[in-house]
Amino acid sequence: MSDVIGMAAIIFAALLIYRFRARITGALDRFDDRMTARRREEMADRLDQLAHYKHTLRLAEEQVETVEAITVPDERTAQPVTRYLFEGEQFATREEADEARTGKIRAIARGFYQDLPRALTERRKGKLN
Repeated sequence: MSDVIGMAAIIFAALLIYRFRARITGALDRFDDRMTARRREEMADRLDQLAHYKHTLRLAEEQVETVEAITVPDERTAQPVTRYLFEGEQFATREEADEARTGKIRAIARGFYQDLPRALTERRKGKLN
């Protein structure tokens, strides 16, 4: 009897896989596309002398929130106006908010490079010369 139940479970699993094969193959294709793009980027980075800085800026950008458009009433006329919010501060134009965001990203990247020599020194302490 257990053989029949085991075989039924295997058939049921095969039917489920067959039923959702489009989703499964789609997910695998997207994964393959991401891996292929990453490999291409790695190959291009080997030729690019500034690749390390680009990666550092990309990492810093992931740590900073995005600029969001909000609608608030104007202080003088009480009419709705669009303001741009970044880190709790409101800006009149998107350019000002983007400039503040870019400054924050640069500050994080600069801090990384300021801490890098100390981190490398700490890393070498455990190794024999």
